[in-house]
Amino acid sequence: MRCGGQENRQARTNFRLDIPPRTPLDIGRIGILRCRPLDTPETLAIIAGNGTYPLAMARAARARGVRRIVVAAFQNETDPALAELVDTVEWMRVGQLGKMIACLKNSGTRHAVMSGQIHPKNLFDLRPDLKALVLLGKLRQRNAESIFGAIADEMTKIGVELLPATSYMEEHLAATGLIAGPRLNRREEEDVRYGFRIAKETSRLDIGQTVVVKGGTVLAVEAFEGTNAALKRGGELGRKDAVMVKVSKPNQDFRFDVPVIGPLTLEAAREARIRVIGVEAGRTLLLERDRLSALAAQHRISIFGHEDHTGDI
Repeated sequence: MRCGGQENRQARTNFRLDIPPRTPLDIGRIGILRCRPLDTPETLAIIAGNGTYPLAMARAARARGVRRIVVAAFQNETDPALAELVDTVEWMRVGQLGKMIACLKNSGTRHAVMSGQIHPKNLFDLRPDLKALVLLGKLRQRNAESIFGAIADEMTKIGVELLPATSYMEEHLAATGLIAGPRLNRREEEDVRYGFRIAKETSRLDIGQTVVVKGGTVLAVEAFEGTNAALKRGGELGRKDAVMVKVSKPNQDFRFDVPVIGPLTLEAAREARIRVIGVEAGRTLLLERDRLSALAAQHRISIFGHEDHTGDI
C-alpha cells in the first residue's frame, strides 16, 4: 500500500515533549522529561525500524487520538504485523531516502516519528539512492546523530516535523528505583552507580550507551555490535551476576534515539547470566512492561531506574 491522502487539520488536545529553542528536549534537573499540551495531529507518520517499539508507538498514538497512521517500513527490519495497526504502509530498502521523503510528502502528514532500530549489518549492506548519496556526501562525520539530523532537515524542507521518539510513550518511561525483580544488595547498587558514570562517559564519546560491570570492574562496553552482543561478551567475562547499565547520551536528541529495554533485552541478559539491568530513570522506554516484569520475576533479574544527579545531560 502506498502513503496517500491529505491531513485533516482539525485536531484534539494531547501531550508531547516540550522542545524549547536550541535544545532537543525540555529536561528537568534529574533528567525526567516534562510535557506540555499539544494539538494531536490527525495523521502521524511512523518511520519504523525493527522490534516491538513501532507497534507500541502505533498503539499509543491511537490511544491518544491519532486517527490516521502511515508507515515508512524497511525490508528485513520492520515487523509486518505493524500493518494491522496502521492505515497505510510503504515498504522500502534501508537507504532509499528519496522514496521515504516522497512517502511522507504524499501522505499529507505534518508530523512524523522515528521508532525502532536498524540492524548494524543492514547499515553495512546499505545501497543508498541518489538522494541518500548526496546527503551522506555533505556530512563530515557519519554517525547516527549527524545522519538522522540531516534526514530531519530533509523532512523539514517538505513541511514535516520530526517529533521526539518518546511522543505518546510517556507512560512507558522508566521510574526511579526498583522496577521489577528482586531487591538489589549494596554491591549491586554500587555497581549500578559506577556503571552509570562509565556509560555516560562512553556515550559522550559516541562509543556506546551500555556497559557491563561487576565488582567495580568494567567487563564490556557496547560499540557498533549493539546491546545484546555487548551483554553476551560481558556475561562471558563475568561468568554470572554482572550488572548491565544503559543510559542516554549527554544532550541526546530524542527525536531519533532513545534507550529502550524490552523482553528481548531481558532474554539476552538471562542468557548472559546478568543479575541487574540498570536504566536511566525518565529517559528510558520499557516496552511490554507486564511481560518484562513477569520475565524479571521468573529469571530473578532486577530492573532498576537510576537518576542522573550530575546535571550533565
